[in-house]
Amino acid sequence: MAETRGPDSARRSERSRRAIYDAALALVGEAGYARTTIEGIAARAGVGKQTIYRWWPSKGAVLLEAFLDLADRAARAAGGGETGGGETEYEIPDTGDLEADLKTVLRATVDEMNDPVFEAPSRALAAEGIVDAALGAEFTRKLLEPQLRLYVRRLEAAREAGGVRQEIDLRIALELLVGPVAHRWLLRTLPLTHAYADAVVEYALYGLAPRSTRDSRDSRDPRDPRSPRDPGS
Repeated sequence: MAETRGPDSARRSERSRRAIYDAALALVGEAGYARTTIEGIAARAGVGKQTIYRWWPSKGAVLLEAFLDLADRAARAAGGGETGGGETEYEIPDTGDLEADLKTVLRATVDEMNDPVFEAPSRALAAEGIVDAALGAEFTRKLLEPQLRLYVRRLEAAREAGGVRQEIDLRIALELLVGPVAHRWLLRTLPLTHAYADAVVEYALYGLAPRSTRDSRDSRDPRDPRSPRDPGS
């Protein structure tokens, strides 16, 4: 007589969790964060709302975990490797050309910020993180800080190679790169484009470079495409 097995509760829980992630992201994209509710997420996911409350304390917590999962899957698709903790690790490429490497990653960041799949939950979490300090701190710790450390590691390598001044505070340096992009995206001051990302890199690296490198840049023909461009382009 064949052995009779009961339902696999772990598999069922994982299916429910995945359905909740998808429902939360979809509803925020369709209706906005303010109109998204736990009841709406539960109905879209086909689960009871008590299932959600058993796993998360608020809709913000649901969205944060869903967004972290989305970012992890995107990093895997982009070629990131899995770390021992089960998270995906991605490094900024190091081709030996710091300017080219930073332009590559900042252009990818611009594309992600302009992607509706990422934009709606990103804006919702940024706004909710201002109101809910605990959620904001968790968002920073779990998503933003790991991304910022990638810049620090790449800038450290450039400093060791002589491409960045030794006395530079690398935390401030990375903020020169990501801060303007985040500001333009968050406040929608002007279009967020690849040209703007390239200009941010060029302007930042001019200030970070050793004096000999800056003197070389100053001597370039202004028509040289490698010369710092208008950041408003």
